[in-house]
Amino acid sequence: MDLQLKDQVVFITGPAKGMGRAVSLAFAREGAKLALAGRDTAAIEPVAAEARALGVEAIVLGCDITSDTQTEAAVAQTLARFGKVDVLVNVAGGSGPIGKTGWETTTDEFNEIVELNMTGCFNTMRAVLPSMIERRSGRIVNVGGTFGMRGRAGRMAYSASKWGLRGITKSFALEAGPYGINVNCVAPGMVDGPRFREKVCANMAQKLGITLEEAMTRHAADYALRRVSTDEDVANACLFMASVVSRQITGVDLPVDGGWAML
Repeated sequence: MDLQLKDQVVFITGPAKGMGRAVSLAFAREGAKLALAGRDTAAIEPVAAEARALGVEAIVLGCDITSDTQTEAAVAQTLARFGKVDVLVNVAGGSGPIGKTGWETTTDEFNEIVELNMTGCFNTMRAVLPSMIERRSGRIVNVGGTFGMRGRAGRMAYSASKWGLRGITKSFALEAGPYGINVNCVAPGMVDGPRFREKVCANMAQKLGITLEEAMTRHAADYALRRVSTDEDVANACLFMASVVSRQITGVDLPVDGGWAML
């Protein structure tokens, strides 16, 4: 199936590693042009090089998405280079405190994750939408999380930030829809990788006195499909939401979680 992403300009936040890298290279394989934005440009450059090796244009932009001025500048640079932004994919985000109750979470910890996971996405959406509205075309994909659909003990701050992102996504979908712009949220569950293994599983292993492998198995047992998602699973969902085949879908949360959120 042709997703018609060839030569589309895709602005991606958080592209340096994990899901962000997988998402960036998935779009590159479809022939999209990439604007890769993040604070650590040195960490992003290898991903850009991989994308270029696939035959597509890729630029690297220094940008702290929690700063509205930096975000606006990065989008302006993208428009100057490519003339448009067809797709925005907000991957950048953080996990916040793990294993803390709500009353143990500090105000600073709460504010920090809300600023990154909510305000950061608000800033990028606000920056790209004027040009999308002018062209009456565009796709926005926010990477949320299933803890923002069911909540999670010990992850209050993160869950709150992802619940808030869902509200931002749905409101923007209603406002941008009349201009032909789709705004959706891809919601991963646990995604295998360093953060999952070294933080989430390690926390469970320590609390229960079990091995890291046993903790991973316990997490997988929570899902209908009995397996933890991969970066590529999330990347494929982002491709779908950014493509023409999802033209009639907007304002939705798409869980990519092996069947955890619906259980």
